[in-house]
Amino acid sequence: MTRQEVAKLYHSPLLDLVFRAAECHRQHHRSSEVQLCTLLSVKTGGCSEDCGYCAQSAHFDTGLERQGLLPAKDVLEAARLAKEAGSTRFCMGAAWRQVRDGQEFDQLLQMVEGVAALNIEVCCTLGMLTTEQADRLKAAGLTAYNHNLDTGAHYYDRVVTTHSYQERLQTIAKVSQAGISVCCGGILGMGESDEDRVDLLFTLATLPHPPESIPVNAIVPVDGTPMAERQPPNTLEMVRCSAVARRLVPTAMVRLSAGRDRLTEAEQALCFLAGANSIFTGDKLLTTPHPGNEADATLLKMLDLQPRSPSATSTRPS
Repeated sequence: MTRQEVAKLYHSPLLDLVFRAAECHRQHHRSSEVQLCTLLSVKTGGCSEDCGYCAQSAHFDTGLERQGLLPAKDVLEAARLAKEAGSTRFCMGAAWRQVRDGQEFDQLLQMVEGVAALNIEVCCTLGMLTTEQADRLKAAGLTAYNHNLDTGAHYYDRVVTTHSYQERLQTIAKVSQAGISVCCGGILGMGESDEDRVDLLFTLATLPHPPESIPVNAIVPVDGTPMAERQPPNTLEMVRCSAVARRLVPTAMVRLSAGRDRLTEAEQALCFLAGANSIFTGDKLLTTPHPGNEADATLLKMLDLQPRSPSATSTRPS
């Protein structure tokens, strides 16, 4: 698909777009299922990157308390509890520019092995990787690696200046070459234009190995960051991007992610109709507020949705 074709899809009438995305969703997924995921910050704050939206950057005074790498036993207990609560994917995030070999990386490999032994998907987001590190994570049992592109290439230096878009793409390539599935999405509401969003979606759709997972995030403004005054996108912008992501990568899990606590049940339902089929559970997403398990259970019951089972495939129609 060309960028022009992606732009035409993005700018198509919203209700037609949602209808086509819903058809596409049903061809590749059970429309009655939503995958529950849990994301835990295993190392918090002090990151040397200057991402303008992030509470964990050492460049900004956000009042966030820094926390070193958690003990492996605490992480594995959190993963066990997440599985009991219905999550079939456990994600671990560490606020680093890049992974460094040594004791902490060895501890992370132990965490990956332990979570994989629970028979659930295991994902990490740790910053940039070397080829060897990606291979070691794969050998430890890592299912997926999250490395968001956030926005289109032309707007990227308005978001972060301490690394380049090309560096992000290089890490994604290393992850794919190691045989690890790619989790890669964006953030809406950082001041980007519709054309920047088209750029992002086109890049995702034309990666050599399209992502297995596409998180759709809304900015969560954090005091002390350069983007503290940004206005989160309206619901229909999230619906549009979810629908386009579904059409462009039909087999991907489209994950309704950060900023979901702002959405009503009806607004989340519209996102599910447009092709989103995964949410993150818990009352915190890394360091930002989230709806919590009780609210999510109520939501799923209200919409007659079932948590996706661990054995479900991404290609079974409803």
